[in-house]
Amino acid sequence: QVQLVESGGGLVQAGGSLRLSCAASGRTFSMYAMGWFRQAPGKEREFAAGISTVGGRTYYTDSVKGRFTISRDNAKNTVYLEMNGLKPEDTAVYYCAADYRGLSVQITTTPGEYDYWGQGTQVTVSS
Repeated sequence: QVQLVESGGGLVQAGGSLRLSCAASGRTFSMYAMGWFRQAPGKEREFAAGISTVGGRTYYTDSVKGRFTISRDNAKNTVYLEMNGLKPEDTAVYYCAADYRGLSVQITTTPGEYDYWGQGTQVTVSS
């Protein structure tokens, strides 16, 4: 069982920055690929960024490339999402999720393939 707790959301003006954190419980954190998803009101949950178990392989959806950076610290069981150049359309509830991959370095963008989810943290970007 893995528990995920996000933090770092808030209200920011357009062009500003936020850093989200997701702390995970459990001793096998390094065997999980981690993803950040977001869900805006009235829209489906969408993939934003993902990072592999080891090796630092990352993947981003086109709308956040060059602005968001995902990273992880396996010693601290934590994954981060650094968000710069925020836009009003980035407003959403942001969720971190864990996908058990063992030794694989694959990253999936499909929500249904993730095993565990956090409760979400609200990010609001004002224009």
